[in-house]
Amino acid sequence: MSRQKDILPSRDARSAPQARDSVRDLRFSSIREVANAGIGRSDILPFWFGEPDRPTPDFICAAAQASLAAGDTFYTPNLGEPALREALSRYLSSWHRPVADSRIAVTSSGVSALMLAAQSLYNPGDRVVVVTPVWPNLVEIPKILGARVEEVPLALCHDADGISRWHLDTDILLTALTPDCRALVINSPNNPSGWVMPASQQKIVLAHCRKYGIWIVSDEVYGRILFNGLPDRCAPSFLDIADAEDRLVVINSFSKSWMMTGWRLGWIVAPDALIHELGKLIEYNSSCAPGFIQKAGVVAVNQGESALRDTVARFQASRDFLYGKLRELPGIETPLPEGAMYLFFRVEGLKDSLALCKALVAEAGLGLAPGSAFGPAGEGCIRWCFASSLDRLELGVERFRTFLAAGGRCHNRAVTG
Repeated sequence: MSRQKDILPSRDARSAPQARDSVRDLRFSSIREVANAGIGRSDILPFWFGEPDRPTPDFICAAAQASLAAGDTFYTPNLGEPALREALSRYLSSWHRPVADSRIAVTSSGVSALMLAAQSLYNPGDRVVVVTPVWPNLVEIPKILGARVEEVPLALCHDADGISRWHLDTDILLTALTPDCRALVINSPNNPSGWVMPASQQKIVLAHCRKYGIWIVSDEVYGRILFNGLPDRCAPSFLDIADAEDRLVVINSFSKSWMMTGWRLGWIVAPDALIHELGKLIEYNSSCAPGFIQKAGVVAVNQGESALRDTVARFQASRDFLYGKLRELPGIETPLPEGAMYLFFRVEGLKDSLALCKALVAEAGLGLAPGSAFGPAGEGCIRWCFASSLDRLELGVERFRTFLAAGGRCHNRAVTG
């Protein structure tokens, strides 16, 4: 008995019980921190979260209601209902190279898909490269599994016509993708910047990752939200060029394209061998996605093209409106986003975007997302979700203009330095 005591780790019974280190070290979402600062205020104009200001289309909701009325409240297959997997296979194959339904796993949200991909791929200590600035979940999820994350930042460049855009230096990325790298994580179209990875870059990166056996995890949830008069196109995807057995995992979601953020329905495309393992992980994470929500997903994929195109056209009008208004403001540099639903703009002299966004909530009733939420490469910037009506955007711009005119850029010396 005494020998057993000697080998057990000592614990202070009075110390507070805590989660493991990798969980305690995760960043808390500063977007949520800003939103929490506005709780209870009905006068806030919230543009901080990435979701549209309109509800899910009626025909999608009706499909879920009919499914519930028919008693569809039971467990479903781990990998998803065959009808949804087949619908997704047809949908993806119409935009990319053929994708068999056997390579598709249905998940309870795009976030769940990202976590499942991480659980299937990352070991403690694995090195994962992430292109940033990016939605914080893509950086923090690998850390939950004990992986080491290295960030490769986008740069702000200027065209000959004076328009600024976000750009990825391929050489810098390839330098980071060494043989000891387990995976590359890319989000394109990108949240928050709206950057879209060109097909030419994707070909170079895929060839490099094939050479060294590096997995590519491609978050393509904004793949259909593409601007510049391209409602009938998809953003370039690794599915356009990859073979079925390439080390490629593509994440997608119903949230953005079909305005289904609250439904929590997503999917994964992966090699057949990995799909088998994902089925086990889904069982131990969520068991399955609800049947009535999957029925809504089938209708969204099969009948939602017209609604999706209308959404993209509306978002393009909102993007163009907000882009033009922000470019008029002094001290603001606004890159032109090619996709997604955000303007990610620089504020001259800004050193603490979280403090500035809290000041906007407190003093202007305006809810924007701090650039620091998207990693060090995002500091100095603010994200504005423009998936909203022009009237609301115009009112938001007026509040922002008034804030700046009243000294918002300099009255908080600690904010701008």
